[in-house]
Amino acid sequence: MSHISVLLHETVDAVLAQRTTGVFVDATFGRGGHTRLLLSKLDENAQVFAFDKDPEAIAVATQLAEQDQRFSIIHASFADIKMELNQRDIMHIDGIMADLGVSSPQLDQAERGFSFMHNGALDMRMDNSQGQTAREWLLDIDETALADIIYKYGEERYSRRIAKAIKQAGDIATTAELADIVKNVHPKWEKHKHPATRTFQAIRIAINKELDDVEIFLPQAVELLKPQGRLAVISFHSLEDRLIKQFIQQESTLPEDIGWGLPQQQDTRRLKKIDRVKASEQEVKDNPRSRSAWLRVAERLA
Repeated sequence: MSHISVLLHETVDAVLAQRTTGVFVDATFGRGGHTRLLLSKLDENAQVFAFDKDPEAIAVATQLAEQDQRFSIIHASFADIKMELNQRDIMHIDGIMADLGVSSPQLDQAERGFSFMHNGALDMRMDNSQGQTAREWLLDIDETALADIIYKYGEERYSRRIAKAIKQAGDIATTAELADIVKNVHPKWEKHKHPATRTFQAIRIAINKELDDVEIFLPQAVELLKPQGRLAVISFHSLEDRLIKQFIQQESTLPEDIGWGLPQQQDTRRLKKIDRVKASEQEVKDNPRSRSAWLRVAERLA
Protein backbone atom coordinates (compact mmCIF):
# COMPACT_ATOMS: atom_id res chain seq x y z
CA MET A 1 0.00 0.00 0.00
CA SER A 2 1.33 3.44 -0.90
CA HIS A 3 1.33 6.08 1.80
CA ILE A 4 -1.90 8.09 2.06
CA SER A 5 -1.64 11.14 4.31
CA VAL A 6 -4.31 11.03 7.01
CA LEU A 7 -6.52 14.08 7.69
CA LEU A 8 -4.51 15.86 5.01
CA HIS A 9 -6.59 18.95 4.25
CA GLU A 10 -7.89 19.29 7.80
CA THR A 11 -4.33 19.39 9.20
CA VAL A 12 -2.86 21.79 6.66
CA ASP A 13 -5.83 24.16 6.82
CA ALA A 14 -5.68 24.15 10.62
CA VAL A 15 -1.97 25.00 10.66
CA LEU A 16 -2.26 27.74 8.06
CA ALA A 17 -5.32 29.42 9.63
CA GLN A 18 -5.80 31.28 6.31
CA ARG A 19 -2.18 32.49 6.17
CA THR A 20 -0.30 32.32 2.88
CA THR A 21 3.21 33.10 4.12
CA GLY A 22 5.44 32.52 7.12
CA VAL A 23 7.71 29.86 8.60
CA PHE A 24 6.14 26.42 9.10
CA VAL A 25 7.33 23.01 10.29
CA ASP A 26 6.28 19.47 9.45
CA ALA A 27 7.70 17.55 12.41
CA THR A 28 7.15 14.15 10.74
CA PHE A 29 7.81 14.32 6.99
CA GLY A 30 7.10 10.65 6.18
CA ARG A 31 6.56 10.69 2.44
CA GLY A 32 5.71 14.39 2.38
CA GLY A 33 1.97 14.50 1.75
CA HIS A 34 1.27 17.18 4.34
CA THR A 35 4.39 19.14 3.40
CA ARG A 36 3.56 19.21 -0.31
CA LEU A 37 0.02 20.43 0.28
CA LEU A 38 1.33 23.07 2.68
CA LEU A 39 3.86 24.31 0.11
CA SER A 40 1.15 24.51 -2.55
CA LYS A 41 -0.78 27.00 -0.40
CA LEU A 42 2.16 29.23 0.54
CA ASP A 43 3.71 32.15 -1.38
CA GLU A 44 7.28 32.39 -2.64
CA ASN A 45 8.56 34.06 0.54
CA ALA A 46 7.47 31.25 2.88
CA GLN A 47 9.78 28.69 4.48
CA VAL A 48 8.97 25.11 5.40
CA PHE A 49 11.23 22.89 7.50
CA ALA A 50 10.59 19.18 7.97
CA PHE A 51 11.99 16.58 10.37
CA ASP A 52 12.26 12.81 10.09
CA LYS A 53 14.38 10.02 11.58
CA ASP A 54 13.86 7.55 8.73
CA PRO A 55 16.67 7.60 6.10
CA GLU A 56 14.17 6.59 3.39
CA ALA A 57 11.98 9.58 4.24
CA ILE A 58 15.07 11.79 4.16
CA ALA A 59 15.86 10.58 0.63
CA VAL A 60 12.37 11.53 -0.57
CA ALA A 61 12.56 14.89 1.20
CA THR A 62 15.97 15.66 -0.27
CA GLN A 63 14.50 15.38 -3.76
CA LEU A 64 11.72 17.78 -2.80
CA ALA A 65 14.26 20.24 -1.36
CA GLU A 66 16.10 20.24 -4.70
CA GLN A 67 12.85 21.11 -6.48
CA ASP A 68 11.56 23.76 -4.06
CA GLN A 69 13.93 26.30 -2.52
CA ARG A 70 11.39 27.16 0.19
CA PHE A 71 11.78 23.69 1.72
CA SER A 72 14.51 22.23 3.96
CA ILE A 73 14.75 18.74 5.49
CA ILE A 74 16.42 17.93 8.82
CA HIS A 75 17.47 14.35 9.65
CA ALA A 76 16.62 14.36 13.35
CA SER A 77 13.90 13.54 15.83
CA PHE A 78 11.31 16.22 16.46
CA ALA A 79 12.43 15.98 20.09
CA ASP A 80 15.39 18.13 18.94
CA ILE A 81 13.23 20.65 17.11
CA LYS A 82 14.17 23.79 19.02
CA MET A 83 17.90 23.15 18.91
CA GLU A 84 17.87 22.25 15.21
CA LEU A 85 15.82 25.29 14.20
CA ASN A 86 17.77 27.68 16.40
CA GLN A 87 20.98 26.45 14.75
CA ARG A 88 19.43 27.61 11.47
CA ASP A 89 18.56 31.01 12.97
CA ILE A 90 14.87 30.13 13.23
CA MET A 91 13.65 31.31 16.65
CA HIS A 92 9.91 31.56 16.01
CA ILE A 93 7.49 29.84 13.64
CA ASP A 94 3.93 30.40 12.41
CA GLY A 95 2.73 26.82 12.57
CA ILE A 96 3.77 23.24 13.22
CA MET A 97 2.15 19.91 12.39
CA ALA A 98 3.01 16.34 13.34
CA ASP A 99 1.65 12.98 12.18
CA LEU A 100 2.74 10.60 14.92
CA GLY A 101 3.46 6.89 14.82
CA VAL A 102 4.63 4.57 12.10
CA SER A 103 4.05 5.31 8.40
CA SER A 104 2.49 3.02 5.80
CA PRO A 105 5.82 2.45 3.95
CA GLN A 106 7.44 1.39 7.20
CA LEU A 107 4.61 -1.04 7.94
CA ASP A 108 4.49 -2.44 4.43
CA GLN A 109 8.21 -3.12 3.98
CA ALA A 110 8.92 -6.53 5.48
CA GLU A 111 12.61 -5.76 5.98
CA ARG A 112 11.75 -2.89 8.35
CA GLY A 113 10.31 -5.41 10.81
CA PHE A 114 7.37 -3.31 12.04
CA SER A 115 4.51 -5.61 11.16
CA PHE A 116 3.46 -9.19 11.84
CA MET A 117 1.59 -9.03 8.51
CA HIS A 118 4.89 -9.22 6.58
CA ASN A 119 7.60 -11.63 7.71
CA GLY A 120 10.99 -9.97 7.93
CA ALA A 121 13.94 -9.28 10.19
CA LEU A 122 12.85 -8.13 13.64
CA ASP A 123 14.06 -4.52 13.42
CA MET A 124 11.36 -1.85 14.14
CA ARG A 125 13.77 1.12 14.20
CA MET A 126 12.38 4.28 12.62
CA ASP A 127 15.97 5.37 12.08
CA ASN A 128 17.49 2.09 10.91
CA SER A 129 20.92 3.68 10.59
CA GLN A 130 21.52 3.60 14.35
CA GLY A 131 20.45 2.09 17.66
CA GLN A 132 19.35 -1.36 18.75
CA THR A 133 17.04 -3.49 16.66
CA ALA A 134 13.99 -5.02 18.33
CA ARG A 135 15.78 -8.38 18.15
CA GLU A 136 18.77 -7.03 20.11
CA TRP A 137 16.55 -5.10 22.53
CA LEU A 138 14.51 -8.21 23.40
CA LEU A 139 17.68 -10.13 24.19
CA ASP A 140 18.90 -7.39 26.54
CA ILE A 141 15.75 -6.54 28.48
CA ASP A 142 14.73 -8.63 31.50
CA GLU A 143 11.35 -10.34 31.75
CA THR A 144 9.82 -8.03 34.37
CA ALA A 145 10.78 -4.86 32.51
CA LEU A 146 9.48 -6.33 29.24
CA ALA A 147 6.16 -7.25 30.84
CA ASP A 148 5.84 -3.74 32.24
CA ILE A 149 6.46 -2.19 28.82
CA ILE A 150 3.98 -4.50 27.04
CA TYR A 151 1.39 -3.59 29.68
CA LYS A 152 2.12 0.16 29.66
CA TYR A 153 2.66 0.82 25.96
CA GLY A 154 0.52 -1.96 24.53
CA GLU A 155 -2.21 -1.87 27.17
CA GLU A 156 -1.99 -5.67 27.00
CA ARG A 157 -3.63 -7.43 29.95
CA TYR A 158 -1.69 -10.67 29.33
CA SER A 159 1.70 -8.94 29.36
CA ARG A 160 3.24 -11.22 32.02
CA ARG A 161 2.68 -14.51 30.18
CA ILE A 162 3.70 -12.92 26.86
CA ALA A 163 6.93 -11.54 28.30
CA LYS A 164 7.75 -14.91 29.86
CA ALA A 165 7.24 -16.71 26.54
CA ILE A 166 9.39 -14.17 24.68
CA LYS A 167 12.26 -14.49 27.12
CA GLN A 168 12.03 -18.29 27.15
CA ALA A 169 12.28 -18.28 23.34
CA GLY A 170 15.69 -16.61 23.43
CA ASP A 171 16.95 -15.09 20.18
CA ILE A 172 13.95 -14.15 18.00
CA ALA A 173 15.09 -13.26 14.49
CA THR A 174 11.89 -12.50 12.57
CA THR A 175 8.52 -10.82 12.96
CA ALA A 176 6.74 -14.10 12.18
CA GLU A 177 8.57 -15.86 15.03
CA LEU A 178 7.58 -13.15 17.50
CA ALA A 179 3.97 -13.09 16.29
CA ASP A 180 3.69 -16.88 16.67
CA ILE A 181 5.13 -16.81 20.19
CA VAL A 182 2.56 -14.23 21.27
CA LYS A 183 -0.28 -16.00 19.45
CA ASN A 184 0.51 -19.34 21.10
CA VAL A 185 0.33 -17.98 24.66
CA HIS A 186 -2.43 -15.39 24.23
CA PRO A 187 -5.63 -16.83 25.77
CA LYS A 188 -8.20 -14.40 24.44
CA TRP A 189 -8.10 -12.59 21.11
CA GLU A 190 -10.05 -9.48 20.18
CA LYS A 191 -12.32 -9.90 17.17
CA HIS A 192 -10.65 -8.84 13.89
CA LYS A 193 -7.38 -8.13 15.74
CA HIS A 194 -4.22 -10.22 15.68
CA PRO A 195 -3.21 -11.27 19.22
CA ALA A 196 0.29 -9.81 18.70
CA THR A 197 -0.96 -6.31 17.79
CA ARG A 198 -0.54 -4.79 21.23
CA THR A 199 2.82 -6.44 21.86
CA PHE A 200 4.27 -5.21 18.55
CA GLN A 201 3.00 -1.71 19.30
CA ALA A 202 4.59 -1.71 22.75
CA ILE A 203 8.00 -2.89 21.54
CA ARG A 204 7.99 -0.37 18.67
CA ILE A 205 7.10 2.51 20.98
CA ALA A 206 9.79 1.51 23.47
CA ILE A 207 12.74 1.11 21.11
CA ASN A 208 11.90 4.33 19.23
CA LYS A 209 11.18 6.28 22.43
CA GLU A 210 8.01 7.52 20.75
CA LEU A 211 6.10 8.73 23.81
CA ASP A 212 9.23 10.19 25.40
CA ASP A 213 9.88 12.17 22.23
CA VAL A 214 6.30 13.50 22.15
CA GLU A 215 6.60 14.68 25.76
CA ILE A 216 9.85 16.48 24.92
CA PHE A 217 8.51 17.89 21.64
CA LEU A 218 5.25 19.51 22.77
CA PRO A 219 6.68 22.18 25.14
CA GLN A 220 9.33 23.09 22.57
CA ALA A 221 6.69 23.48 19.87
CA VAL A 222 4.77 25.94 22.03
CA GLU A 223 7.92 27.91 22.83
CA LEU A 224 8.68 28.24 19.11
CA LEU A 225 5.21 29.34 18.05
CA LYS A 226 4.48 33.02 17.49
CA PRO A 227 1.24 34.42 18.96
CA GLN A 228 -1.68 32.98 16.94
CA GLY A 229 0.64 30.29 15.59
CA ARG A 230 -0.99 26.89 15.30
CA LEU A 231 -0.06 23.43 16.60
CA ALA A 232 -1.76 20.48 14.88
CA VAL A 233 -0.97 16.90 15.95
CA ILE A 234 -2.37 13.64 14.57
CA SER A 235 -2.25 10.59 16.84
CA PHE A 236 -3.27 6.99 16.22
CA HIS A 237 -3.57 5.37 19.63
CA SER A 238 -4.90 6.31 23.02
CA LEU A 239 -1.51 6.74 24.72
CA GLU A 240 -0.39 9.43 22.25
CA ASP A 241 -3.78 11.11 22.17
CA ARG A 242 -3.93 11.22 25.96
CA LEU A 243 -0.51 12.90 26.13
CA ILE A 244 -1.55 15.56 23.62
CA LYS A 245 -4.96 16.10 25.22
CA GLN A 246 -3.47 16.52 28.70
CA PHE A 247 -0.74 18.86 27.45
CA ILE A 248 -3.19 21.14 25.63
CA GLN A 249 -5.54 21.03 28.62
CA GLN A 250 -2.75 22.03 30.98
CA GLU A 251 -1.53 24.84 28.71
CA SER A 252 -5.02 26.26 28.08
CA THR A 253 -6.52 26.18 31.59
CA LEU A 254 -6.68 29.35 33.70
CA PRO A 255 -5.22 28.84 37.20
CA GLU A 256 -7.73 29.05 40.04
CA ASP A 257 -7.63 31.82 42.66
CA ILE A 258 -5.14 30.99 45.42
CA GLY A 259 -7.46 32.22 48.19
CA TRP A 260 -10.13 34.72 49.25
CA GLY A 261 -8.81 38.27 49.35
CA LEU A 262 -5.48 37.24 47.86
CA PRO A 263 -4.25 38.15 44.37
CA GLN A 264 -4.97 35.74 41.57
CA GLN A 265 -2.25 33.48 40.27
CA GLN A 266 -0.46 34.74 37.21
CA ASP A 267 -2.19 33.74 33.97
CA THR A 268 0.23 31.15 32.63
CA ARG A 269 -1.90 29.92 29.73
CA ARG A 270 0.07 29.56 26.50
CA LEU A 271 -2.50 27.80 24.32
CA LYS A 272 -6.12 28.05 23.27
CA LYS A 273 -7.94 24.90 22.18
CA ILE A 274 -9.14 25.15 18.60
CA ASP A 275 -10.43 21.76 17.46
CA ARG A 276 -10.45 17.98 17.70
CA VAL A 277 -11.11 16.22 14.40
CA LYS A 278 -11.70 12.57 13.48
CA ALA A 279 -11.39 11.14 9.97
CA SER A 280 -14.63 11.24 8.01
CA GLU A 281 -16.54 8.10 7.07
CA GLN A 282 -15.39 8.56 3.48
CA GLU A 283 -11.73 8.86 4.47
CA VAL A 284 -11.96 5.74 6.64
CA LYS A 285 -13.53 3.90 3.70
CA ASP A 286 -10.76 5.08 1.34
CA ASN A 287 -7.97 4.57 3.86
CA PRO A 288 -8.77 2.14 6.73
CA ARG A 289 -5.61 3.19 8.59
CA SER A 290 -7.26 6.55 9.31
CA ARG A 291 -9.91 4.87 11.46
CA SER A 292 -8.14 5.48 14.76
CA ALA A 293 -6.67 8.89 13.89
CA TRP A 294 -7.42 12.02 15.90
CA LEU A 295 -6.25 15.53 15.05
CA ARG A 296 -5.93 18.02 17.92
CA VAL A 297 -5.38 21.70 17.14
CA ALA A 298 -4.35 24.53 19.48
CA GLU A 299 -3.30 28.15 19.01
CA ARG A 300 -0.51 30.06 20.75
CA LEU A 301 -1.70 32.89 22.96
CA ALA A 302 0.08 36.24 23.11
